[in-house]
Amino acid sequence: MGILNVTPDSFSDGGLHLAVDAAIAHARDLVRAGADLVDVGGESTRPGAERVPVAVEQQRVLPVVRQLVSEGIAVSVDTMNASTAERAVEAGAAIVNDVSGGLADDDMARVVRDTGAGFVVMHWRGHSDRMHRNAEYAHAVEEVRREVELRVAELIVLGIREEQVVIDPGLGFAKHGAQNWEILAGYERFASIGLPVLVAASRKRFLDGVGSAAGAPPRDRDLATAAISLLAAERGAWGVRVHDPAPTRAVLDVWDAWRAARS
Repeated sequence: MGILNVTPDSFSDGGLHLAVDAAIAHARDLVRAGADLVDVGGESTRPGAERVPVAVEQQRVLPVVRQLVSEGIAVSVDTMNASTAERAVEAGAAIVNDVSGGLADDDMARVVRDTGAGFVVMHWRGHSDRMHRNAEYAHAVEEVRREVELRVAELIVLGIREEQVVIDPGLGFAKHGAQNWEILAGYERFASIGLPVLVAASRKRFLDGVGSAAGAPPRDRDLATAAISLLAAERGAWGVRVHDPAPTRAVLDVWDAWRAARS
């Protein structure tokens, strides 16, 4: 899953792809670099980010979704807003990637149910401006797993089919640095829920100083991201969400060649 931030303030690439033409060009680059799916988002969810009016989000996202779909590119929409999700799916997006798992907008479950779109349900404990205050856990892996499983059960009661759901443990969201590593190390606990798992570690702050100099720009975290992508793939992850697909595609190609030689 290649990340396309059509935003002025995303932590890694804010402003680079805000213009529609720039966003479309970058999406094509993501696909050429190995992305199977482009995740289009018009609202930053970095720590401390402020909410964006729905109309602004849609002005950023919908023209890009329409064009990419017309070119045969598989698209997901990264949004917490039900109306944006609905319009994006109408425009051809196949998946709704909601960092709140439908908690930020009460109408999201209806949209996903009625459209039949795929739904990425992330572990969430509040919006970006306050999530850092909600990162207290006695046992991070078990508490996050329990909260994700509970949210999925609630969505199924609301009419979403289990086969629509992909779960995301929410690395970097209401998690302190070490807690993210605990969650990655406990991957099998999330897989045991029995649903596909998305791992979204790309360039996040907990990677600072791992495989690159401490304090280096987020772009310098792509090799560390690729290493996590490989570990996630080995464990059977449904997908990995990355800013730069090329390093991840390279390590996965090497892994595939290794496995083929051993078979």
